[in-house]
Amino acid sequence: MQGLTDETRRAYGLVVVAAFAYTCLMFVWFSLPAYLSRIVEDVGLTGTQAGLLVGAVPLTYIPLALFSGVAIDRVGPGRSLAAGVSVYGVAQIARSVALGFPSLLASTLLLGVGATAVTFGLPKLVSILFPPERTGLPSSIYLIGAAAGSAGAFGVGRPLLGPLLGGWRPLFLWSGLAAVAYALLWYAISRKAGIDDSTAEGESFSVRSVGRDLRLVLSHRELRFVVAVGTMYLLVNHGIQGWLPTILESRGLSPDRAGVTTSLFVAAAAVSTLLLPAVADRYAARRTALVACGSVVFLGVLGTALSGIGPLLFLGVAVTGAGVGGISPLVRAIPPDLEGIGPRLTGTAMGFVFAVGEVGGFLGPVLIGTFREETNSFVPGFAMLAAAGLVVVLAGEGLRRSTE
Repeated sequence: MQGLTDETRRAYGLVVVAAFAYTCLMFVWFSLPAYLSRIVEDVGLTGTQAGLLVGAVPLTYIPLALFSGVAIDRVGPGRSLAAGVSVYGVAQIARSVALGFPSLLASTLLLGVGATAVTFGLPKLVSILFPPERTGLPSSIYLIGAAAGSAGAFGVGRPLLGPLLGGWRPLFLWSGLAAVAYALLWYAISRKAGIDDSTAEGESFSVRSVGRDLRLVLSHRELRFVVAVGTMYLLVNHGIQGWLPTILESRGLSPDRAGVTTSLFVAAAAVSTLLLPAVADRYAARRTALVACGSVVFLGVLGTALSGIGPLLFLGVAVTGAGVGGISPLVRAIPPDLEGIGPRLTGTAMGFVFAVGEVGGFLGPVLIGTFREETNSFVPGFAMLAAAGLVVVLAGEGLRRSTE
């Protein structure tokens, strides 16, 4: 029993250390939206260009996600995470010296390449360290790390670190260097822990092996419902986090207060991410929880859209964050528990979810920016986000009924 306890502690310790890969990623990723209004002014971007920059990272997932997931299932999460963090760290350094839209876009797309390894590497790590019925809490741990990174970008990076360092360019430079340093540390830890030892003896990259896994994943009926939920989740999450500071500034909040209010969205998502999976696992109600979270997103977006500056606005932001935060770990925890997927194909399954899902992640910020430019209003964008909440309700109900 003592040996089992020590092994469990080791597993949780590895997840906690690996979670910093997501913390660094989200700080680096959302440092651009946090400084979007200033970058638009300094570089001279149009609304559509700004939307493209905000949506560029999700765009990279569309062609790369399946390949990245297949590779992680075969290479292992240890090396994959180290490589991914190194790539997005270098990309952030490149963004710090970008002079115009083309170079900003190119370096942001490179950031997205590294991000795929983190998004799929962490669920793979959890799936090999824990049994399927116990993946909820470990998934929450690394997602809390992600939320800390997002909140840090809006609540610390924008109002504190950026001004202290001298603006968005020094902030981008030093955060990129920090990510590269962490990548070296994680690589050393993962090698010592032997995380990839069993993976090295597993599946090959042969056409037959890869084709077999892809056919199984792409034809999986229940996984398709998860894909629909993931698409709507990413549309709302990237749309809100990409544009909320700018929306709040347009309503009269100062940039610092807009950043702090956006951190409220992230904080509410973090609380939901931490609590909901444990409750859903305890009552075996992951699918029912998806339906509830979709309803919460719908109500929260409506409250945010219809309110002025005041308590209702802050409540709407928090409620939306709670709904989005609940969906996030469920999308990652359900695939390893599906019959025919399991730990072996977790990376490939998550690649499928995000290959399709990031179409929503890309379109969310882009459409909000385009609607704003065409109508001079953020209302159409809010309507789109509210509708996404209803789609989650329908897909979650379909997933729930498929198991009855």
